[in-house]
Amino acid sequence: MRIAFFSDIHANLPALEAFFKDVESENVDAIYCLGDLVGYNVWPNEVVDEIRKRHIPTIMGNHDEALLNPVLKEAQPSNRGLTRAMVSNQNRDYLINLPRHLSLSFITNNEPFNLLMVHGSVKAINDYMLVDYPKDEVLEMMYSHQADVLLCGHTHKPFHRIIEDSNSFKHVVNIGSVGKPKDGDARTCYAILELGQFTFSAKSKAIDVSFRRVEYDVEKAARAVEESEFDSSYAEALRLGK
Repeated sequence: MRIAFFSDIHANLPALEAFFKDVESENVDAIYCLGDLVGYNVWPNEVVDEIRKRHIPTIMGNHDEALLNPVLKEAQPSNRGLTRAMVSNQNRDYLINLPRHLSLSFITNNEPFNLLMVHGSVKAINDYMLVDYPKDEVLEMMYSHQADVLLCGHTHKPFHRIIEDSNSFKHVVNIGSVGKPKDGDARTCYAILELGQFTFSAKSKAIDVSFRRVEYDVEKAARAVEESEFDSSYAEALRLGK
């Protein structure tokens, strides 16, 4: 089984369109979104609409959560203030009612194998799950949800970390960012996880994880920022992948 995971679109419609075009060629069996559909660019409604019409299971990101706050008058327009003003009431209702995490459970070799999807971490929606996150804390979070694989976003920096734990192995997969990469590569990023008949926790290579990098019209997205009230530094960050 092949499952695609994507996250952190941040209202970048050209990047999302490139993602959909690419993932459709990958013959995946399911697609999940790990949040942060909005923020930093001018297409929050279009992004939400594209995901909703495909009925993609989605969890809440910290920028989606920010829509729980009311629209306030600001002397200097902020990213979150501008986003709250743009998002339609219907899409706001959708975003603020998203679940905080999702889990999938598989049975292979008569043993359960569980995937847990979060935005930041089990601890907090805005926690930064980096590749060097303390091992004991990661394991504690995974034990609390009986997870063999923890999938996350938020940092915009992809990695696959395998942690040996007694006679089994745990996997942490940060799936990167579709619309605002921060690892020095401006291309959109998402992950495909593959499970098979020998997927169980006693194997270090129980899952196969591949990161897809896809070219998109970065200039279109950057110019949209520069022509809006958003801080122009967001445009340069898109160009540099930072």
